[in-house]
Amino acid sequence: MISKQLTISQIHQGLLNKDFSAKELAEHYLDRIQEEESKIAAFLLVSKDLALKQAEEADKKIASGEDLPLLSGVPCGIKDAILAEGLLCTAGSLILENYKAPYDATCVAKLRSQGAVILGKTNLDEFAMGSSTEHSAFKVTKNPHDLERVPGGTSGGSAAAVAADECVFSLGSDTGGSIRQPASFCGAVGLKPTYGAVSRYGLIAHASSLDQIGPLAKTVNDCEIVFKAIKGRDLKDSTSTDCEATQTANRGLNNAIIGIPKEYFGEGLEKETRDIIKRAIKKAEKAGAKIEEISLPHSEYALACYYLIVTSEASANLARFDGIRYGLSEQGNDLFDVYFKSRGNGFGAEVKRRIMLGTFALSSGYYDAYYLKAQKVRTLVRQDFNEAFKNVDFVFTPVSPFPAFKIGEKVDDPLKMYLSDVLTVPISLAGVPALSLPVGKDGRLPVGMQIIGRHFDENGIFQIAKEIEEIIL
Repeated sequence: MISKQLTISQIHQGLLNKDFSAKELAEHYLDRIQEEESKIAAFLLVSKDLALKQAEEADKKIASGEDLPLLSGVPCGIKDAILAEGLLCTAGSLILENYKAPYDATCVAKLRSQGAVILGKTNLDEFAMGSSTEHSAFKVTKNPHDLERVPGGTSGGSAAAVAADECVFSLGSDTGGSIRQPASFCGAVGLKPTYGAVSRYGLIAHASSLDQIGPLAKTVNDCEIVFKAIKGRDLKDSTSTDCEATQTANRGLNNAIIGIPKEYFGEGLEKETRDIIKRAIKKAEKAGAKIEEISLPHSEYALACYYLIVTSEASANLARFDGIRYGLSEQGNDLFDVYFKSRGNGFGAEVKRRIMLGTFALSSGYYDAYYLKAQKVRTLVRQDFNEAFKNVDFVFTPVSPFPAFKIGEKVDDPLKMYLSDVLTVPISLAGVPALSLPVGKDGRLPVGMQIIGRHFDENGIFQIAKEIEEIIL
């Protein structure tokens, strides 16, 4: 019998020992999805035939004695904004309801080359715009720890699938916190890599200067394995780069300097969340870390800055969905009518809101006052982190001011919803890597701590996170 909550390393060893076959493993997780989906609704598409075919290929490799990559035979989910050739890719939107991906995203191609088994495509807020996965055009995903609460967003389906053990790991995308926040809400480990560390080729764009693909997994080690499989330079993405720098590798908690920004522990942070994070920081200090209070003074402007930039880029990126080239196309009396009906019927309320805000911010007479000023503030936010990392090795903060909120609680108040990202967007603006690590629970609800590192110091983050994971467990 296949046990629950298996890690990548356990599966790899089990396949080598022939404790189970890759096909049996795939069938086990497909059965899990069938059992849990009526409650969780994490998947938009289950690719049973593809998964079984990939599993059989892994079994052939084992039978022939070939070297078996770590991810070979390991079942995973892919956020439905990331293209996987031959599978539907909707981005959670009616405008792409019937769109079938003509090619693989680079990260998916790398997983296929490793022999990973793709179970299906996971739910998300439409075009990765939201903080709760309530803005999907198709379904609302539930938090496995409390079915009345959201899993976070926009990679809520990916986080919930991992937390519910419907897959071993998943891929998500993070623009302003969309891997880290759902990881925190669902009790998963989630990494937003340094901007450019993972190719964005094949990711349906939300905001191109902020979007980043990353893994969600059950453990830090699993997260690291997946990141190493998908990272690296890609000629199809000019913003991607090799990321071999390891400034703080081999520096464990025993001699690490940890910065605690005072701005992240102020008003708005719920008491229980603050207490859980402070207890985790105290344990790190007992393990030998040196704790220093720091200041990231421009963080208070980051949320407003972020939403100006993200809506501006979204309005430009979504112009391609016009009812002419691909996606939903409504009949009209003239070209304008086709545009109006296709976009009007295809896009949801949150997407329309962001398109309008972004178009306004980029319009003549307002560009300098809004978009240009936001870019200047972004530079100041980045400089804050650069200055901080001259004196500290890592920065620890909460991921969210609160644990998972109830379904419907914030959906009618966009400003309250946007505040869910207040502690994650500065990191995205700065382009530095950050990992969400579960460090405690508020009742049944998980709480994540954010471990932030220097540009391309994912190795250092993983090392520190593994030590904290052991301390917490």
